[in-house]
Formats: sequence, structure tokens, C-alpha cells
Amino acid sequence: MLKKFDKKDEESGGGSNPFQHLEKSAVLQEARVFNETPINPRKCAHILTKILYLINQGEHLGTTEATEAFFAMTKLFQSNDPTLRRMCYLTIKEMSCIAEDVIIVTSSLTKDMTGKEDNYRGPAVRALCQITDSTMLQAIERYMKQAIVDKVPSVSSSALVSSLHLLKCSFDVVKRWVNEAQEAASSDNIMVQYHALGLLYHVRKNDRLAVNKMISKFTRHGLKSPFAYCMMIRVASKQLEEEDGSRDSPLFDFIESCLRNKHEMVVYEAASAIVNLPGCSAKELAPAVSVLQLFCSSPKAALRYAAVRTLNKVAMKHPSAVTACNLDLENLVTDSNRSIATLAITTLLKTGSESSIDRLMKQISSFMSEISDEFKVVVVQAISALCQKYPRKHAVLMNFLFTMLREEGGFEYKRAIVDCIISIIEENSESKETGLSHLCEFIEDCEFTVLATRILHLLGQEGPKTNNPSKYIRFIYNRVVLEHEEVRAGAVSALAKFGAQNEEMLPSILVLLKRCVMDDDNEVRDRATFYLNVLEQKQKALNAGYILNGLTVSIPGLERALQQYTLEPSEKPFDLKSVPLATTPMAEQRTESTPITAVKQPEKVAATRQEIFQEQLAAVPEFHGLGPLFKSSPEPVALTESETEYVIRCTKHTFTDHMVFQFDCTNTLNDQTLENVTVQMEPTEAYEVLCYVPARSLPYNQPGTCYTLVALPKEDPTAVACTFSCMMKFTVKDCDPTTGETDDEGYEDEYVLEDLEVTVADHIQKVMKLNFEAAWDEVGDEFEKEETFTLSTIKTLEEAVGNIVKFLGMHPCERSDKVPDNKNTHTLLLAGVFRGGHDILVRSRLLLLDTVTMQVTARSSEELPVDIVLASVG
Repeated sequence: MLKKFDKKDEESGGGSNPFQHLEKSAVLQEARVFNETPINPRKCAHILTKILYLINQGEHLGTTEATEAFFAMTKLFQSNDPTLRRMCYLTIKEMSCIAEDVIIVTSSLTKDMTGKEDNYRGPAVRALCQITDSTMLQAIERYMKQAIVDKVPSVSSSALVSSLHLLKCSFDVVKRWVNEAQEAASSDNIMVQYHALGLLYHVRKNDRLAVNKMISKFTRHGLKSPFAYCMMIRVASKQLEEEDGSRDSPLFDFIESCLRNKHEMVVYEAASAIVNLPGCSAKELAPAVSVLQLFCSSPKAALRYAAVRTLNKVAMKHPSAVTACNLDLENLVTDSNRSIATLAITTLLKTGSESSIDRLMKQISSFMSEISDEFKVVVVQAISALCQKYPRKHAVLMNFLFTMLREEGGFEYKRAIVDCIISIIEENSESKETGLSHLCEFIEDCEFTVLATRILHLLGQEGPKTNNPSKYIRFIYNRVVLEHEEVRAGAVSALAKFGAQNEEMLPSILVLLKRCVMDDDNEVRDRATFYLNVLEQKQKALNAGYILNGLTVSIPGLERALQQYTLEPSEKPFDLKSVPLATTPMAEQRTESTPITAVKQPEKVAATRQEIFQEQLAAVPEFHGLGPLFKSSPEPVALTESETEYVIRCTKHTFTDHMVFQFDCTNTLNDQTLENVTVQMEPTEAYEVLCYVPARSLPYNQPGTCYTLVALPKEDPTAVACTFSCMMKFTVKDCDPTTGETDDEGYEDEYVLEDLEVTVADHIQKVMKLNFEAAWDEVGDEFEKEETFTLSTIKTLEEAVGNIVKFLGMHPCERSDKVPDNKNTHTLLLAGVFRGGHDILVRSRLLLLDTVTMQVTARSSEELPVDIVLASVG
């Protein structure tokens, strides 16, 4: 009598794994029992189980070991014990790719496959196909054809599934078995029909017309197997996607008809297929949504889960289509299965109306403590989407998020909440003070350094702009007193930002920073000393440059440039303009990544794309003396179609007074080799072509690079926008396609390319200024200019903002690229650096009446960048 294990036995080790401490050598030693006479079936089956366990646990069996054990195992075919025989089949399959000469059992398996014992025949087919390679397959082809149409379902299914595996290595042979597979497809057995359809589809899947005919045939006559229906739905939806067919297609009609099938599995598969079809409208989704709505009230938890999970997916793109299910979803909020409840609530959050938010929040709070952090993160993300949809409800949502923030939870969960609160603060100015107060309370007992430093950075950025900035100082200084060094350093930086922006608070901030100068940690002391000295100067330009906006260079690039400067001593002082720029300011890089660990444990940082280009261009003798590379275009510009005989892509490199055009060329003709390849350029403006650096040779399908160097306009420096006509010139030599050897001296030829445009954006690098006003004051108004333009072809502020940002290639600051709803005025703030390292700032005031009127004010430390920006806009 078997002992019944209950849960207590299991926990106490009563149900432990009997094979846990197996040793390979001991098991292989036991396998010698296979040679004994008479055979002990029970003992041998147990040893085979151990061998299979070891293999499946990843234990490595050497070829010799596996072969010896395999040959010993073949003697077990003398026994007619059913259990032992089935274990032999399993072992043959597992050891077929480890042991040598496994084909020795072919005759035994063929005998079992054609024998009278039905229990042996199916597994024998599977094992035989596992050890048979393409050269031996024809020998058993006759048996396989018979097995496919066998009246015993298990044999027929085994043959069909094995044929599917054999397709990978012997497609042409298996293709000859299509007639038998079609006969099996009309079987009354649901699994045989399913497997037969699977084989037929995989044989024909590369022939779209044949697949369509197969779907048409089987859908017309009907199918007995729900599994086959599911497969046909998947095939039909794949065909629809590939054909990009209309919803009038018979394939779509078939999928929709499956929504009325008697099997729940088929109905769900059809609904899921319709939901996942790209480009479905809310009207086309309606039948699928109705079916899923019915499943929401099913007594089966699996169906409820499937329905709500799929509705959740629909709600992401078509929330209005799911609104009709809201009542059913609300009933699922109290479902005993917490996975279903969580999905229901997140779906409701995406589809619910503004009036239902308060009720939803109460429902959520009742079960939040019962679900895992993973599901809590999903809920937080749904709340974040809701905040963007209904900004007037930020107070309710913020309170709920703060309640969640105070509860127990892991780092990912807490980070999701903090991210959500920060996004609300950035999107909705009314919620700023409430959000900052909540975050201040959170850092009082925050155990996660990354979150604490991020919140301190946010307080330094947003706190000084609030009505009562002094109330945040206590929370920040508490971090200096109570926390470890990373957080203390972040707090010092935040204090300095308050002092830099508020003259009334400056004396108090200086007192606090003087206390921090005595700190135990080097980083904290250094920051406090640095900020103290800057603030004591009481100069806005210094505050803006060194506290509020910081450096705009790449930190890894700065490190490399300084190291290079120390290796090559020079009388000239180190020039910060030689360092590549970064789109993320240094302060933010330091705060959002590992704050001080980067200083304490320097790691080798991978070279950036621009640094790789700088190194490549420096290796070309013609480009010596151009100075540091200022900017490379983000994406190469295609100058030919991808299917043409020559594929040319251009990357634009901007220097202080020059531009280098890098042409990456590929020759797609296998009977030609190109030599001395150059791209001749004719500018429409005052650019001057200085030299061409050819690609010496361009064999078939081997990329090569040539360059063109041009000087920027000197007579009219504002004429930076230019169109170049391009023509590739080269020497063609015919060659042998197989060896690649050229057989003649060649002849000169040329190939016309697409025109190449250079815009003002190629001369400006994006940089982000955290505090635009401070940067504006720092640059000063010496070279400020202002002009007004009418954008006659643009009808909305959103379109105007998008076009201006793209055209100028500058970075929008303080989220000014987000245009509030129902506004007819907007101010866009843009920051960048002009080639040569000159800051350029643009304040663009937009007014929407019948058309968009734009007043542009530009400031820079030099006159030329201002003139170029205004000239290009005009």
C-alpha cells in the first residue's frame, strides 16, 4: 500500500527527490545488470530511469560511456515486459545524439513498429525516426506511410509528429507523404486530425496559395478537432497579416465564424486572433470583445483570466471598445484569484471614466497588500497612464500612490511609484508642491540610495521654484545629518541649488554648507567646498554654469581627453571645447546613475559612436589639422535604393570650419570589382570642396569607405543650409564571380546618386539645460536678436513645435515641447551648442490664430550662431 503524503510531510522532507544524490559512475556501474540472464525487468527499468534523470539534469555522458551503456541496454529487447520496453524507447531517443552506432537497434524498432502489439508501435515509430538520418529514411519510408494512415490513433499521431521532426533534415522525402497526411486529416480522432493538419501546413507554409487552398478546403468541410480549429485560426491570422488583407477576406470571415464554435478553446483562440490583428477598428473588435465579456463571468478561473488578460491588451489601443465590459470587470476586482483581480483593475484604470476613479481607488486599496510586487508595479503603471488621461484627478491618485509608498515593498515597486509621482509633477504644475511634500516624507526613511539621490536631485531642481522653498531645506539637511555618504553628497548638491536661485535663503544655505565642509567623506567635503566658493561670489553666471546646469560634456569623453592631455604635455591650457558633448547634463548623469560609486570604482567605459568616428577620421592624413570632431549625423543618409547595384550611405561629420562626408559603399555585382571610388560633390551654396579620399578597391559585397572634405562658407558664413549633387566615379574591372580575379585593365564609369542636404541642425549639437532661465542669464544679451515669422502652412501648435525642434536640431528644455490642451499660445525653450563650442539658446513664442505666428529670440556667446539660426528660420 502506497503511503499518502500530505503537505506537512512534503515540507518536512517526506516527499524528497529519491534521485537527488545520484552519481554518474555508480549508475553506469549498475547498468551492467543489463547483461545478466534472466533479465530483471523491474530493476532494469529503475536503472534506465536513473540514466534518463542524469541526462535531463544536464549531466555530461562521454561518447564511450554512453555507447557502452547503450549497447548493454539493447539486450533488454529480449524481455517482453511492457514497462521496460517503453523505457528502452525513451532511452534510445535521449541517447541517440550521444552514443555511437545507435542504428544497431533499427531492426528491433522496425520489428516493433510493424508488430501486433499496439502499445509498442507508436513509441517505436518515434524512437526509430529519432535515430534515422536522411540517407536511411528511404528504407523505412514504406513503413512510415502505413503508420500515418494506421487505424490506431496513437500510431498515426506518432508517425505524423515524427514526420514533422524529419522535415528539418529530409523535406523532399517527407513531402512525398502528403497524400497519406491528407487521409489522416479526415480522421475522427481529434489528435490525429490536429497532427495531420500541422504536418500539411509545415510542408506547404512557403507556398501562400497552397496554404489558402488548404484553409479553404478544411473550413468548408468542417473540422472535428478543436485543436485543429485553433491551428487553422493561427494559420489564417498569419496569412492575413502577411497579405495585409482587408477585413472582407474569407480568412477573416472564418476566424469570426469560430467565435460561435461549441468549444470554448476555439472561441477564445478566435477572439485572441482578432484582437491581435494589426489595424483592427473598434467596430471590428466588437464581436471578439462580446465573447470575452461572456468569459468574464465563467465559473472556470482559466477562462476568466484569459478573458481579462486579452481585454487588458485591447484597452491599451482601443479603451472605448472595452468600456461595455466595465461592469463585468468590476465584479472581477473581488475575484479570489488575485492575478485576475489585478488584471481587472488595471483594465478598468485604462477604460474607466473620470467619475469612477474614486470608487476604483477604494476597490484597489482593499487588496493591494495581498498581491505580489510584480502585480503592484502593473497597477502603478496603469495609474500613471490614468494621471495623464485625467490630470484633474491628480490629488486622489497622488494620495493613493503615497499610501502605497509607505507600505512594505521591494526596490522595483518603490521605483515605479517614485517614477509615477515624478511624471505627475512634471506633467501637472498644480501637483508639484503636493508631490514634493510626499517625496520629502518618503526619503525620511528610504532604504534605497538610488531613489533617495534621485528625489534629492528633483528637490534641488523643482523646490526653489515653489511658493515656499524654505520648507524643503529641513528634509534635505536631515539627509546630511542622518544618511551615508552617497545620499549626503546628493543633499549637498540640492542645498547649493536652493542657494543659487534664492537670495533670501543664501545666508542660511552658506551656514549649512560650512558645516558640510567638515564631513568625514571626501566627496561630500569637496562638493561642499566647491559650492560654498561659487555661491560666495554671488554671480548669476557662475551659479548657472557650475551649479544649476553644470557641464554639458560627456563624462567618459572628458576622462579620456584629460588622460590624453596628461600623456602629451602642452603649453596650451586644456580646452573643454575639445571634449565631445553629452545630451544629458553631468549633474543628472551623476544623480540618476550610481552617484559616487563611479568615482570610487572607475570602470572602463565603452567608446561612444562619435569617439569611434573621431579615431577613424584622425587616421586619414588628409584630415590632420581639422581639430576635434564636433558632431556626426545620428543616422546615415541613403543615397541609393537598397536594391540597386551599388548601395551608398552617407554620414556627415562636422568640424569647426570643415565638414567631412563619409560614404559607405557596397558593390552588389559579383562580376565586377570597383577601384579608386570617389563621390564628386557640387554645392549650391558657398561651400568649397577641398579634396577626395578614394576607396582603393570595392570587391563584391565587401563594404568600403571614401571621403569628401569641404570647407564651410567664409564669404557668407550664414549660408550653412546647402544641397549637394553627388556622383560616384570609379574604375570598373570585370572579374570571375567564383574566384574574384580581375581579367582586364578596366574602364572609367560614373553613377548618379541622390542629392545630399546639409541643414542648420548639422551645425548644432543638442544639450539639455536643467534650468533654462539660469542658462539664459548666463549667456547674456550681448548678441541677442529677435525676429517674428508666420508659419503659413502649419495649422496647430503641436505641429509647429515638432517642426521647429526637428529643423533646428536643438534640445527642448523644461518639457516645453509638450503643448497643453486647448491653448493658443505656447513658449518653446531650446538649447544647443553651435560648432566651435558656442552655447546657443532660443526662446520661441508661438501664437495660434488662423495660422501660427512665431516670435524667435536667440542668444549666444558669439554673433554668428544667432545670425545663422535666424537666417535659417527665415
